[in-house]
Amino acid sequence: MARDILKTLQSEHDLVRGLFAEMEETTDRSKKGRAELLEQIEANLLPHAKWEELVFYPAFKERADREGLKTHAEAVQEHRAVELTVIPDVHAAAFDTPDFAGRAKVFGELIDHHATEEETTMFKMARKMFNAQERAQLDQQYEEWKQSPAAIAVVAKEKAKAGIKAAVRR
Repeated sequence: MARDILKTLQSEHDLVRGLFAEMEETTDRSKKGRAELLEQIEANLLPHAKWEELVFYPAFKERADREGLKTHAEAVQEHRAVELTVIPDVHAAAFDTPDFAGRAKVFGELIDHHATEEETTMFKMARKMFNAQERAQLDQQYEEWKQSPAAIAVVAKEKAKAGIKAAVRR
């Protein structure tokens, strides 16, 4: 199968949706399981989101028409809402509480909404903006970036910011 960044991002959306579905099945007694699932969610979600913000969204915006610019702005705002509010709120709740369960559910719902909008609107536009070779190149760049020191640093910074915000909210 030919490389395609849109297929890779879709596949990662599906993986994270599955992890949120597993989280939904946990109980308050599953403190360790919830912690591990949240770690897996973030390990998959943060590199994905940061690369979109640093590479994919700017490339999309550069080629977008007015409707595409609106779609871009919406995607950026959804990322900001999750990064600045939702993730810190999830971390501020103890894993063995209904508060955590509720916050994790909202987190999953927001991610599902965002991913669905990307898949049905932004990716459809991007398929017209970027030819198959460009999508393959973006996919290769993304794979390399995820393994880079820069990616590791960006993800560590995001985790630290979320942790500080969570500590303030406790």
